[in-house]
Amino acid sequence: MSPDLLKNLAPDQKVKALPRHLAGPGPVDPRRVWGFPADQSWPFHREEGGGPAAAMSPCLRLWTTFEPQPDVPGSGTWTIEAKRAPSGPGAWRITFDATTPVELLNDVHTELLDLYLEDRDSGKGVLFEDATAPYEAYKTLLARGWSHSVETNGTQNFRSPDGLGAVQHRYADMGTHKPTWTAWAGAPGDRLWSASFSTGTPASLAAALTASLVSTEPVQRAVKDVPLQSRQHLYLATATQPTAPTPAVPPPVGATRGQAR
Repeated sequence: MSPDLLKNLAPDQKVKALPRHLAGPGPVDPRRVWGFPADQSWPFHREEGGGPAAAMSPCLRLWTTFEPQPDVPGSGTWTIEAKRAPSGPGAWRITFDATTPVELLNDVHTELLDLYLEDRDSGKGVLFEDATAPYEAYKTLLARGWSHSVETNGTQNFRSPDGLGAVQHRYADMGTHKPTWTAWAGAPGDRLWSASFSTGTPASLAAALTASLVSTEPVQRAVKDVPLQSRQHLYLATATQPTAPTPAVPPPVGATRGQAR
């Protein structure tokens, strides 16, 4: 589907889109994003009128919140924070812009729940002593054709084939307090969203984000919610049409971005 043809569709018409990092946030619903099952007894709170929301683990060591900015539509922050003790200081933190695709958020929170249950049942402290190697978080990017470069400042960078998605891993401390993982999408100076994983964040959560980034499962959006600045870089189809997986390398001759295939 050509991006121009979106102009001929109703604003509420559903379309399927790939790659995920350019598809827009989707419906901002904390319950959908977090997905914590009721039988796990995660208390949920939200102010009336769609204001700030929060959920916490039964042990009160994990908190996940959504803080919208009412004065700036579409703005706000999703935050996950872990503490070694309920009343203690934060051990690690993840933040996402409110414009982050909800599928990425949901996949990270799904892994968070799995990690919490493993920590609770095993007593091994995996929420704070995760044995997952950083390589697990970026091998999926390499397998899907993302480029890789290493800097002398202790970071390595991964860039999507379209050049509009990025993940940075700080593999050396270098005496800084910068995040261990950062991710973002969009053109320079015009980011669609960004995410930040502090030092101490389990690498398995970063791996959940990168796996979601390169997923070939298309996401569904209303036409009005597809970002204007990324439409020409998306593979689109109406919700009733099949959508081919996004290629890890430039598409073959005859296939162009913006076409249903």
